[in-house]
Amino acid sequence: MTTLEQMGARAKEAARQLTLCEGIKDQALTAVAKALRDHTKEILAANAIDLKNGEENGMKQALMDRLRLTEERIEGMAQGVDDIVALKTPSAPF
Repeated sequence: MTTLEQMGARAKEAARQLTLCEGIKDQALTAVAKALRDHTKEILAANAIDLKNGEENGMKQALMDRLRLTEERIEGMAQGVDDIVALKTPSAPF
């Protein structure tokens, strides 16, 4: 068996193994979305410290604006994670 064939065989086996993890992946992602929502206040407080430090250290305003979090941005992150969970997992071709 050539190196390329060995790599293909390993990739195929890895794909099989990943399909077994489907529920675990969804549970983990759902927990991430919940944690974002449940800890919004703490995230915003830590972000305020980061922004203050950035300002004190001369971080460019454009970068500060990109890093600045709001409740809406955090909810958008959580919704994005929820959207990933809702995606149908492609079935493996084996």
